[in-house]
Amino acid sequence: MSAWISNNAQLVTSIIVILVVIHLALGAAAYLILLERKVAAWAQDRIGPNRVGPLGLLQPIADGLKLFLKEDYIPGGADRFLFVLAPGLSVIAAMIGFAVIPWAGTLTIGGQSVKVMTADISVGIVYLIATASLGVYGVALGGWASNSKYSFIGGLRASAQMISYEIPMGLAILCIILTAGSVKADEIVAMQIGPGHQWYILHQPLAAIIFYTCMLAEANRAPFDLAEAEAELVGGWHTEYSSMKWAMFFLGEYVHMFVGSAFFVTLFLGGWSLNPFGVGPDLPLGGGIGMILLQFGIVLGKVFLMIFLTMMVRWTLPRFRFDQLMRLSWEGMIPVSLLVLLVTSFMVFMGWIGWMWAASLATFAIIWLAHPLLPRQANPNRRIPLIGSRFSPLSDKALGP
Repeated sequence: MSAWISNNAQLVTSIIVILVVIHLALGAAAYLILLERKVAAWAQDRIGPNRVGPLGLLQPIADGLKLFLKEDYIPGGADRFLFVLAPGLSVIAAMIGFAVIPWAGTLTIGGQSVKVMTADISVGIVYLIATASLGVYGVALGGWASNSKYSFIGGLRASAQMISYEIPMGLAILCIILTAGSVKADEIVAMQIGPGHQWYILHQPLAAIIFYTCMLAEANRAPFDLAEAEAELVGGWHTEYSSMKWAMFFLGEYVHMFVGSAFFVTLFLGGWSLNPFGVGPDLPLGGGIGMILLQFGIVLGKVFLMIFLTMMVRWTLPRFRFDQLMRLSWEGMIPVSLLVLLVTSFMVFMGWIGWMWAASLATFAIIWLAHPLLPRQANPNRRIPLIGSRFSPLSDKALGP
C-alpha cells in the first residue's frame, strides 16, 4: 500500500485537496450566510442573529433544517426534469472551478515533489473561463422550466448579464496571461513571488478592477442582482422554487463567490505571497508539511478578506437599473478592457513588463481624458420639473404665457 501511495503521490495529493476544498467550500457557504447577516447588521448598526447557539453560531444549522422540512413544491405547468436539474447545474458549475487553483506551493515528501492543487492541466486559467460560462445554464433553465412570466424574464435578464460580463472578464484574464507568459495558475503565482516580482494588482490595477466587477456580475451579487429585483420580478428566475432547490441556487452563489475570490487571489494577490513589492524576503515556492499548511492558511485568509469586501459592496452600493448594468458592460468595461489588452500587448512586445505599472497609469490618464469626448445617450433618469418641488421646481418660463 505504501509503495502504491509513493508511486502515485500526485494522485493522492489531488484527492486530498479535492476532499478538503469541497468540504471547506460547503461549510463556508453555510457560515458565509451567517457572516453576511452579521456584516449587514454591522453596516446598518444592528445586532444581527444571536439567538441560536452561542453568538448565533448555530443559526446556519437551524436554517438548513428549516429548508429540509419545508414543502418541496413544483408548479403544475413546469418542466419537471429541467426544473429539478437547474439548481444542480448552478451548484456544479460553481464547484468545479477550483480545480486549477494552487492552494499552496510544491510539497516535498520523501524526495518527491507534488503540487497542492486538484488538476495540473495545461490549459490552466482558460479552464476558469469555460467553467464560468456554465453557470448561465442553471439560471436560464430555472427561469424557463418554471412556466412563469416573472421567472422567465428574470432568467433572460440574468443570462444576458452573465454573457455580457464574461467578455471583459476574459479580456482581463488575457492581460494577466500575457504579463505572466503562461496560462497555468501555479506559474502565474510563481511570477508574483520572489525578488523583482510584484503582485499583478500593482502591475494591472485596471484588469483587477474589471475582473472583480465581472466576478460580482457572474455570481449575481449586488449591485448586479437585477434578476432578483423584488419590485419588478418578485424573486427572479427562482421565484417558483422552494425548500432545498431554492437553497441550492444560493449555495451556488456563495460557492461561486468563494471560488471567484480564490481566483482573484491567484491572479492578482500573489497566492500565498506576503510581499507585494518584490523587495525583501517572501515565502518560498515549496517546502514541507508545515510550510504548505502556512501557505494554505495565507491563501484562505486572503480569500475571506475578498469575500468580506464583496459583502461590504453589497451593503454599501445601491442596485443598478438593468439598462445601466448593460451599458456599464458594453459601453464601459468592454472598451476599457480592450484598451488595457492593447497596452499590455504593446508592453509585452517591447519587453517592458517591469514598467507595466506605468502603462496602467497612462491607461488611466487616457480613459480620464477621452471619457468627456465620447458620445453619450440621453439621461433616462433626468429630473422632471414639478410645481411646488424644492428639488426640481417648475420655472415661470416653463409655464409659458
